[in-house]
Amino acid sequence: MPELPKTMHAFVLHEHGGMDALRYHEDWPLPEVGPDDVLIKVGACGMNNTDINTRVGWYSKTVTGATESNASEKSGDTDPSWGGAPIRFPRIQGADVVGEVVAVGANAEQALLGKRVMTDNWMRDWDDPMNRDRTGYYGSERDGGFAQYATADRRNVGAVNSPLSDAELATFSCSYTTAEGMLSRAGVGAGDRVLITGASGGVGSALIQLAKRRGATVIAMSSPAKHEQLRELGTDAMLERTPADLAGALKSATGQPSVDVVCDIVGGDSWPSLLEVLVRGGRYACSGAIAGPIVSLDLRTLYLNDLTLHGSTVVPPHIFTDLVGYIERGEVRPLLAATYPLRDLQAAQRAFTEKAHVGNIAIIPD
Repeated sequence: MPELPKTMHAFVLHEHGGMDALRYHEDWPLPEVGPDDVLIKVGACGMNNTDINTRVGWYSKTVTGATESNASEKSGDTDPSWGGAPIRFPRIQGADVVGEVVAVGANAEQALLGKRVMTDNWMRDWDDPMNRDRTGYYGSERDGGFAQYATADRRNVGAVNSPLSDAELATFSCSYTTAEGMLSRAGVGAGDRVLITGASGGVGSALIQLAKRRGATVIAMSSPAKHEQLRELGTDAMLERTPADLAGALKSATGQPSVDVVCDIVGGDSWPSLLEVLVRGGRYACSGAIAGPIVSLDLRTLYLNDLTLHGSTVVPPHIFTDLVGYIERGEVRPLLAATYPLRDLQAAQRAFTEKAHVGNIAIIPD
């Protein structure tokens, strides 16, 4: 193995706030490799909503607006991270790392050296891995991959055998484990009619593919300009992003005004209509609220229709292992919208928040 440098290029988050909270460094210290760690030379790192949400502090309960709302302008903010506790600065973000293992700790397998790996982003207490209260997220509670090198726990990497590029592989981990977690939580199976909001984003496009993989009928909601690309993923019907009459739009597109399952990452003002189109005994799963987290719920809709609501964040460990298998067998495909060099991370985040793309954006180290 070549001798490792002592410093690296990294984009570092120094505080919650706007783009100026992210600062580019060309002499950031190389991370230390702990006994249970591997050191990865980053080939690519995917970008996700959680990067934006964490930077601006959107997870704080003081924020009631859409995902670009900034909690740093609020007073008394003590809960700006996904887990409800402040993160430690400085922090290198970036959860979806793909790259080559170039060093291993004492407890890690030597066989990992030289392997191309992708990261499982849920940091766990490995003595109690199913305990959701003892989890963290890569790039939030630990430095991630918006840098030339990154460390990860040996149990949070998976070797992957695929002809896909590093940038293509970097579109999977966060979005697809999130999507698979939602589908699993809602018990989606063959014959279910599934309505997906925000279908053009990373999680939304993953939901389309993974729901189809389970044998479901998929109805996707997105702006019309993106419909053609989403149809290529196998959607059975497409709707506008926020139809004025959702039940009517469903009936016009599919012949039926209702669905068995709603998978939602949007929330916002139109949220009540999503429950109204669920069949009796239908299931709703949520793993995001990019249009706003505060919604109106008529409890009569919930209990009179015997609905089940699922929040979905922490996924069981097998979800990542399953995903690697899906990738290696070609059962899912990447949607790489664009790549940006590391030094242009701010421009990449601006493009990401504009939501003009389909799929995911990846960052390539300098």
